[in-house]
Amino acid sequence: MSSLSPSEAQKDVPGISNSDTNVDNFNNENVREKFLCIKPEGKVLVLYTGGTIGMLRNKEGVLRPVIDEFITALRNFPQLHDSEYASRNYSQLGESHLVLPETAADNRRVIYKISKFSNVCDSSNITMDDWIHIAKYIKKCYDNYDGFVILHGTDTLGYTASALSFMFEDLGKPVILTGSQMPIFHPRSDGLDNFLASLVIAASYNIPEVCVFFGTNLMRGNRTSKISACSFDAFQSPNCLPLATAHIKIKVEYGSFFRPCTLQKFDVHTSLNQNVGLLRLFPGITYKLVKAFLQPPIEGVVLQSYGSGNIPTNRRDIINVLAEAAARGVIIVNITQCMTGSVSDVYEAGKLLREAGVTSGFDMTPEAALTKLAYVLSKSEWDTETKRLMMETNLRGELTSGRLPNTRDYDLLKAVEQSLRLSSTEGFQDVKSYLLPAMMNDAAIKRDITKLKQLKEYVQ
Repeated sequence: MSSLSPSEAQKDVPGISNSDTNVDNFNNENVREKFLCIKPEGKVLVLYTGGTIGMLRNKEGVLRPVIDEFITALRNFPQLHDSEYASRNYSQLGESHLVLPETAADNRRVIYKISKFSNVCDSSNITMDDWIHIAKYIKKCYDNYDGFVILHGTDTLGYTASALSFMFEDLGKPVILTGSQMPIFHPRSDGLDNFLASLVIAASYNIPEVCVFFGTNLMRGNRTSKISACSFDAFQSPNCLPLATAHIKIKVEYGSFFRPCTLQKFDVHTSLNQNVGLLRLFPGITYKLVKAFLQPPIEGVVLQSYGSGNIPTNRRDIINVLAEAAARGVIIVNITQCMTGSVSDVYEAGKLLREAGVTSGFDMTPEAALTKLAYVLSKSEWDTETKRLMMETNLRGELTSGRLPNTRDYDLLKAVEQSLRLSSTEGFQDVKSYLLPAMMNDAAIKRDITKLKQLKEYVQ
């Protein structure tokens, strides 16, 4: 959104003349009252990438994305555009800027700009290159907006949300993907409510995550999957509770956010490794199929196994070919075919995969596991073992469990730091002041000289 000069900003204050904005006049009670009644405004960038929400049927009766008609329709919805307020205060910004009407429940009035993605398409045609372009565009506009809404087709929305969650490093603002099962032009469309709630949340709540809003739920993007082709509740987050719910009031679960634990400036990782794939086990799967799937140029595979991470114990041929690929450096990540739950090596069938060099994906969705693999493999500064470790590490809230450290390298202080998502040196120092005395006392009682030496490093 273009910035305003001081004189322009004065003109944009409803009911306040230029003379009213003079500092000498601010002590006037009437002027103070005019200023105090003005609610803050949240700025949201809306990126339209395509999808059902903005589609119309062409002459052949086929749904096609239509950006100009879509913006016109939004301007005609009183729920989505306050034309009187916009013409009075933002007429100079053009047709692409819209303003939500004021409501008593909202913290601020929302001003949003519709921007057309360079490659508007049906989401089934989206590619990793498109994800990179979207990420770069958000970075370019990042400092000018309070939040971002990406309108996206539902078929691959979960993949895009997962990919962006990893590509956005040290994200500090909400990025919400939404869409609809029916076009917004349809009388019964779910698009209006999905879009409206996404705008309000993106402008009013500091949720530093890539999210998906659908139905009444704001879900972590890398935990979300499409579960229905016909229901308005098309998306679920089976292994993670919603970050917020939108009913009469918007209820936000602030304690559930996965915040950056550093003070680094927001950045975008603009590289993804495309040599990845999904391999789903099924009864009778052949050795030749698995072997062919694991051949170069493949570098990473998400293996969707049975139940809690199992593979047929009588198929040594498949287990051996998986082990051979892992030994060559192919990263194989094991996730369950089930909608809920996690993989485990408590059964012999699951233990065989671990022994073959297969990495645990815990309870990641297929979308999250695949896009995380593309992200991790693109990190040239990491060696293969580090990449395997990162696949088992909770990077963006994408998995519930994580790699349990060995006792010899277990670091309680760092574990607490990660759990609390501490974002400052001062916060870590506070943790040290509480935990170090107790830990040193425990080590002294147990005569654990090695641990005492390790703790001494924190004191120095």
